[in-house]
Amino acid sequence: MTKRIIGGVWQMIKRWFDPHELRSVGTTPDYRFSLANERTFLAWLRTGLALVAGGLAAAQFLPRLPLAHLREVIAIALLLLGGTTALRAVDHWARTERAIRLGEELPASRFPAILALVVALGALLLVVAVLVRGVG
Repeated sequence: MTKRIIGGVWQMIKRWFDPHELRSVGTTPDYRFSLANERTFLAWLRTGLALVAGGLAAAQFLPRLPLAHLREVIAIALLLLGGTTALRAVDHWARTERAIRLGEELPASRFPAILALVVALGALLLVVAVLVRGVG
C-alpha cells in the first residue's frame, strides 16, 4: 500500500518536472492554449508568493495581539497557505496541459473556492482581533 502511494506521488512529481513526459502524451496543441495555461499558473504562483510575503510580514511587523501566539499562528497559516497554493498551481498546470494535449475536458478544481473562503475567514478573524484590541 505504501509503495503504491509513494509510486503515485513520484509519478505526479515526475509530470511536474519532466517536459518530455508531458510532451509524450497526446498531440501538440495550439500554442495559445499552452501559453494561456502558463499565464494562469504564473498568476497562481504570484498568489502563493503574496501569501508567503504576508506570512513573513505578519511574523515581523504585527504587534502582539490579545491572544497569546496569535501573531505566530497567522504567520504560519499564511506561509502554509502560500506553499500549498504554489504546489496546487504546478499540479493544476500539469493536469491542464495534459488534458489540452489529449483533447479532454479541463480538470475541475475546488481549490479557488476553498482558497477564497480561507482568505475571507482569515480576514474576518483579523478584523475581530483588531476590534478586540481597539475596544479592549
